[in-house]
Amino acid sequence: MGAHSRDRTVDFLAVAREILPPGANYDSCVGCGICASGCPASGLFGMDPRRFINMATLGMNEELATTPWVWACTQCKRCAYLCPMGIDVSQLVGVARGLWPEEEKPKGIVRSCAAQRMDESTSAMGVRSKDFVEIVEETAEELREADPRFADLKVPIDKKGAKFVLNQNSREPAVEPEEMGPLWKILDYVGADWTYASKGWAAENFCMFTGDTEAWREMVETRVSAINDLDCEVWINTECGHSFYTLWQGIERFGLEANFEADTLVTYYAQWIREGKLPVNSDWNVNNIKFTVQDPCQMVRKSLGDQAADDLRFVVKTLVGEENFIDMQPCRSANYCCGGGGGFLQAGMNDARRAYGKRKFDQIAATEATYVLTPCHNCHSQIEDIGEHYQGGYHVTHLWTLICLSLGILGPDERKYLGPELADLNLPDEA
Repeated sequence: MGAHSRDRTVDFLAVAREILPPGANYDSCVGCGICASGCPASGLFGMDPRRFINMATLGMNEELATTPWVWACTQCKRCAYLCPMGIDVSQLVGVARGLWPEEEKPKGIVRSCAAQRMDESTSAMGVRSKDFVEIVEETAEELREADPRFADLKVPIDKKGAKFVLNQNSREPAVEPEEMGPLWKILDYVGADWTYASKGWAAENFCMFTGDTEAWREMVETRVSAINDLDCEVWINTECGHSFYTLWQGIERFGLEANFEADTLVTYYAQWIREGKLPVNSDWNVNNIKFTVQDPCQMVRKSLGDQAADDLRFVVKTLVGEENFIDMQPCRSANYCCGGGGGFLQAGMNDARRAYGKRKFDQIAATEATYVLTPCHNCHSQIEDIGEHYQGGYHVTHLWTLICLSLGILGPDERKYLGPELADLNLPDEA
């Protein structure tokens, strides 16, 4: 992606001043470089957060509006988290993305947003609402037939007045519907009163990443409308990252009326374990296999903070044994982004994305863990990819897989992401 001309420019310094926290100013910036040193995107395309801000103060608007670095920044907000002045470069990056002509933006991100706008499903993979309903019904029927323990399992769609309405990442219904089974089993096990919405069910929003504010609003409005129509108490974001941030942040930004609470599945995993509804333990881990966990930026640093990270660790330690959990450093809200967010996975910039991900790979390697648990699909795909690229030898899996493994209810076809040391563990008896 090279430089390009445009009919309009933006005063990045003026925008930057608008987003400063109260009492802060750029004259107080000591040029400490914490933002740059803590950013895995630093150096890509000759740019880093500190240089981006410096160029804004110097009025280098055309350069900032044309640098491809804005597509390598994952907008993870680690720079703002570390900055003594709270300067948030990611917001300037969002402005810069919006200035690019549509035809020159990364095609993968643009296509994903366009797919979302084609149907009320809001699926970035183009799975229409009627197809989603059909896939869910067929997959649920196959699960009931395959495992007599779940012969009465129900997967409600558009059930009004349920306590929970869940979203679902499009990857499952599109290419791996068997991965929905463990989630449904957990919900059945705890007796949750839940439903999917046929409209706006998808757990992704790449329109925000294109810099197209109106498209982002459109996606959020569709989803909020669908949830409000069902009159559910809580919207639960499943094991996926950015859809949680884009929804609640969109509700605030666009002043939408949301008659529900927004929360994540990880929070409820922790609650159900504490309440005894989900009686998982680490007895299955007789070989003391080591695990680490990725803190999704969108769920932890950008949304719920360290409470979500603490819930995540509580769940993981209960599942694998505290002695078998090795934390990455740094972690929680200070965690490094893996490089999968912000649309980077869809941007077609694979060399840059993997260079970004090297810091995360080194973090994982330092733990010497055999498994990385990632309650986020972008993290899952990126960490799996850099593991293969840098020959890490670890496995990446979902929380729902280990929960069902611990409970002894993980089916033979629900083990795609388990390595050979776990693939045959706790297999159900043949009917």
